Parts: sequence; C-alpha cells; structure tokens
Amino acid sequence: MFVKILKEINNYLQINADKNMTDKQIIKIQKTGFQWEMENPFIFCAHHKDAFPNGNKNQGVDVSLAGRDIGSDFSGKDGFSMYHGETVPGFPSHPHRGFETVTIVQKGFVDHFDSKGSKGRYGNGDVQWLTTGSGCQHAEMFPLINQGKGNPTELFQIWLNLPAKDKFTEPAYKMLWAEDIPEVKIAGPKNSKTTVRIISGSIQGKESLPPCPASWANDKKNHLGIFLIHMEPEAAFNLPAVSITLTRNLYFYEGSGEIQIESKKISSSNRVKLDGNEEITINNGNKESYMLLLEGEPIFEPVIQYGPFVMNTEEEIKDAFVEYQMNQFGCWPWDRIDPVNEITAGRFAHYIDGTIETR
Repeated sequence: MFVKILKEINNYLQINADKNMTDKQIIKIQKTGFQWEMENPFIFCAHHKDAFPNGNKNQGVDVSLAGRDIGSDFSGKDGFSMYHGETVPGFPSHPHRGFETVTIVQKGFVDHFDSKGSKGRYGNGDVQWLTTGSGCQHAEMFPLINQGKGNPTELFQIWLNLPAKDKFTEPAYKMLWAEDIPEVKIAGPKNSKTTVRIISGSIQGKESLPPCPASWANDKKNHLGIFLIHMEPEAAFNLPAVSITLTRNLYFYEGSGEIQIESKKISSSNRVKLDGNEEITINNGNKESYMLLLEGEPIFEPVIQYGPFVMNTEEEIKDAFVEYQMNQFGCWPWDRIDPVNEITAGRFAHYIDGTIETR
C-alpha cells in the first residue's frame, strides 16, 4: 500500500480556458483489469463481471476452488473470481473513512452488513449509496442464491470523494431501488433510441433520486452525474455543455461495434475524456453499446488516499488508522466477517433506526 497524493493544479481554470476546447482526449482502459482511471471528484471505479456457477446450500460456489489464491482471488479463473471471500465470493468486513461508495448492481445480488447494525440484500438494477463519513466497517458479499443454475453477477462500485467539511459526517446509507430509478428514452434516427438510467443528476429535465444528505451530489451546483447509457444500433445522443470546470468521462465498457464522437471512432473498453463546457454528440454504430458516464465539478482540496481511507492530510490518515485500531469504528455486531442473509431473503434494507424496506 502507498500514499497517493492528488494535488489540484493551481492554474486549472487558466489551462482549461486556454486549451483547444474541441480536442477530445481518448484514453485506453486496461483490458486486463477491472479498475478504471478516475477524475476528481471521483476516486475509484471497479467493474465486476463474473459468471458464477451454481450455488450450494451455503450460497457459495458449487465447484472446486482448487488452484485459487483463496482470500485474495482476482484470477477470473473459469470466468469468476472469489475476491476476498473464502466460501462466498465478495469482500468481508473492511473499514472506510472520508468518502462515499455508490454500488450499481446490474445482475446478481449483494448482501450488505455494516458496523452500525444495518444489513440488506439488493441487486438486479438496485443501487446502494453509502456515505462512510467519520468511519464504518461493511461487508459486501455476493450470495449465489441459484442452486440449480448459474449466478451471473455484474456490478460497478464507484468511490466519490467528500469535501473536508463533510468527511466526519455520521455514516449513512440508502437504497435506490431499481423500480424507482428514473430513465429517459431518447429517440434517434431510423427509430433507434438511447436509454439513460439516471443514478445521479438530470437528463432532459428528469431528476435522479436524492443521494445521502452529506453527499457532494446533493448540491445541484456540483453537477454530479452518474448515468448508465444503452444505445441501440444507429442511435445518437447529445450531452449538453455544463461548465468549464466540469470533469466528464465516458466509459465505453461493452459493445462489439464502435461509437463516434466528432471524427473519432472508438471501440469498447475505452475511456473517453470529454469537454464539460461543450455540447457533445455520441453517434452509435451498427451494434448495441453500453456506457457509464461520470461527471461533476471537482473538489478543489488536497486528496490523500491510503487504502480504504481518503482524507485531506497525512495526519488525518494517521489518525484514521489509530482510531480504527482502537475501536474498529464501532464493534462488528455480526457473528462472522463474511455474513450473508438467508438464501430465501428477498431484496430488503434494514436500517440502523429499525426501518425496513422490502422489494
């Protein structure tokens, strides 16, 4: 592990004012990994796509795990990884402080447990918005609830920074249930259409569900956008100009064809850095295309990341480690570090105040 210091360039505004605003920089995503390059105010994004096999009665994989580095398996062997799970794939209890996680589950399920006493199961289009704030532990396990067939799983986890004034806010989370997440369908040429799921922000006047209260996304002037985009063959989609300071990145993560932006043709597994102060037209080719768009105003503060902690100073990082060693950000109230819900549990959220939501 190492300290990663990301400093804002003092003349950021001047550079952006002087550059050729029609130049679109295309940056390759590493095909061998699942972690993508991010830009302020985003810190991290992982794209997990696993062809998990049949599950067993313990909601783990019903095949041999021989040949894997159990406890740290990112091999993709036989089409899936166990990650840090030993029996059930996923991420057993681990701490965070100073930022938010936004987990978008396209397929499969995630079981959530945290040190505040909350738990739940979500998936198949649901989104969990978690503000780690002053610190909490959580576990994210991928229960394989189908015993008679495979358990394909696909999800994105995005880390969104918090400004200094909110880094010590009380941890909180909320569910954005699939049935409630707004979508817009945009007509294009030849009866084609683009469908945009609005996780955060707005498209053509349609607003997202509200995030957690302390989120950078909660203030509309921060223009925080998280959008899942599906384009049919020959579809076209316009992104409006927003501001000279907006960071805007398009991740073309799946598709066998190409998209075109101005004169540039772009294949899948590419990140496209776009100008936030210019209207952009995305033209799709003759195949379906799937994209994730992340945009927002930067947080103009120092960012120091050490593993699971994202703060503003090295002293705050040291304090986070000391506090975690002393009290683990609250005791872990569950009987195992990799808990899962009952195999028959549906989609639900049990919050710390006792409120229960079911779907």
